[in-house]
Amino acid sequence: MTACTTRSAQIDLNDTQLLRYSRHILLDEIGVEGQQRIATSHVLVIGAGGLGCPAALYLAAAGVGTLTLVDDDIVELTNLQRQIAHRHDSIGAPKVASAAATLAALNPDTRVQALQERATGEKLRELVAAADVVLDCSDNFATRHAINRACVALQTPLVSGAAVRFDGQLTTFDARQPDAPCYHCLFGEEGEAGDGPCATFGVFAPLVGIIGTAQAAEALKLVVGLGEPLVGRLQLLDARNMQWRELRYRRDPLCPVCGAAH
Repeated sequence: MTACTTRSAQIDLNDTQLLRYSRHILLDEIGVEGQQRIATSHVLVIGAGGLGCPAALYLAAAGVGTLTLVDDDIVELTNLQRQIAHRHDSIGAPKVASAAATLAALNPDTRVQALQERATGEKLRELVAAADVVLDCSDNFATRHAINRACVALQTPLVSGAAVRFDGQLTTFDARQPDAPCYHCLFGEEGEAGDGPCATFGVFAPLVGIIGTAQAAEALKLVVGLGEPLVGRLQLLDARNMQWRELRYRRDPLCPVCGAAH
């Protein structure tokens, strides 16, 4: 597996950082060089809710150099059942500001860019272009497809997660790989559900933690260049029985986003 090419020059870790990240450095697959890649990486997390909170917490704890959080929502009481980067006294505050404060307290090494907006169009492309990896932690299909189009156009790896009721899903798209499928190959834009599934159907609190944490793991693997990403593999979790199953999928040659005709 090829690591992402980080946008920043490699840095030397100081003694405090060597101690802080020592449990990573002890892993042969990461080591000092891998931790340096993490320290210079830039991860874009779109959505600071149920998935984005655990993903961002683990990315910051792991020492990611720059985290950009994008979300236009504010913290509500109902969020606190599962969105673990927010606190009771954050109710009414922008989610990105609340999460940024939690991340700063967790790890001052990580630079957090908090954007309270729904990034679209050229702004979304600029954010994707600046990132080494994108995490789709959004809750609606329009945003997911917009993120996918930007990531395909700019060949930026995308880690996608979703969770509703007791069911979670996880996969990775990497347009740098020949014949790799994209989100549109897996989920077309016709006849899909609207926004806010958690508000409509409910969600098991730990489920978003499991999927969001797995998204962080996929992102770190891409940054370091270890293991095999979930490209062409959709992981499905039934949290009622704690059972995972995997579905394989391929690029749609007629896909309007990444297909041969496009």
